[in-house]
Amino acid sequence: MFSLQKLLPKRSTNSKRRNLFGACLTHILHDGYTDQLYALLPAWQAQFGLSYMGLAVVRALYYGTMGGLQVPANRATSWLKPRSALALSTFVAALGFVAMALPTGFAGLCVGLVLAGAGSSVQHPRASDLVTHTYGSESRGALGIYNFAGDLGKATLPAIVALLLPVLPWRTVVGLMGLLGILVASSLLALLPTDTSVTSIHHEIERKRESRGGFGVLLSIGVLDTATRMGYLLFLPFLIHARGGSSATVGLGLALVFVGGAFGKATCGWLGQRVGVVWSVVATEIATAGLIVVTCFTPITAMLGFLPFLGMVLNGTSSVLYGTVPELAPKGNTGRAFALFYTGVIGSGGLAPIAYGAIADHSTRMIGILASAGTAVVIVPLVLGLRTVFSSSEDSK
Repeated sequence: MFSLQKLLPKRSTNSKRRNLFGACLTHILHDGYTDQLYALLPAWQAQFGLSYMGLAVVRALYYGTMGGLQVPANRATSWLKPRSALALSTFVAALGFVAMALPTGFAGLCVGLVLAGAGSSVQHPRASDLVTHTYGSESRGALGIYNFAGDLGKATLPAIVALLLPVLPWRTVVGLMGLLGILVASSLLALLPTDTSVTSIHHEIERKRESRGGFGVLLSIGVLDTATRMGYLLFLPFLIHARGGSSATVGLGLALVFVGGAFGKATCGWLGQRVGVVWSVVATEIATAGLIVVTCFTPITAMLGFLPFLGMVLNGTSSVLYGTVPELAPKGNTGRAFALFYTGVIGSGGLAPIAYGAIADHSTRMIGILASAGTAVVIVPLVLGLRTVFSSSEDSK
């Protein structure tokens, strides 16, 4: 009996690591699925004759479905164990990419995007919940690793797709991504523990503030920050092509942005601790707007040099906002607050590029890019309005 008790901590620690690794693997794949669509946009435009707004609408079939189903998909899969929910949803997302690869024309592409988006809608709430309940009071650090894993997917899969497109038909490339998803889904069944006892750890996050108004402003900032990021990324492949870049250059450019974004999450988290939420967001949004403008008017070599720094501020702000959600959760309900926050920012990522695409279609691509920079500037007065919410803590520095 004594020896069995000695083994329990080791088994618990092993299960915790497997849960975290499984959540990270899922995040890598699904975030990679989302952002590799940017590398496919030029191929779809060439084959189907789509305008910029049309491309944004096509992308929104995936992104909007994924964002809109966050809350209902989380509720619908609540009766499933995390292992089953994550594996099943990953398999559904992979089937969506397989459907896109079939020679069924534009309609088949649209159906596949919707199916893949539905599968990916489960990952964020269920994987975040798995990590939170597995690590309890230590979940902040584990969630940081989980969020960083998503950036690894954003950095690698789009680059792989962009490198394959010059040598393989786009349907073949998409089919390979579908097979990758099936492999990951199978791996999750083997990796995640069947015993969920370690995920029943109760964790009550310390709440310094509970303000519905403050959360509403934070959500608005998250929506606009995401709109800025997705709007710029919509035009980035075409901006690189206009400077004489190849498909491989597009992949490099996207990788530089996403690698910078991954580093930016850690940097901006440190910045938020040093200067507070308000002033760190002000700094990153002003830097975002300025660097977007710079990339519009520099040669391709210099532009590629600026992209990692743009990625740092373009994506890094989200880590500050995400970490603030528990502090401003209405009525202290952090679970619902995260679901609403994910719904808002993902929905913005799906719909905002449509607006920027329409602006570009009715003016020029440059105007569309500058509109995304202007959105970052709009965030500054909004976040300054949160100073009163944080006035009682060090975050108001």
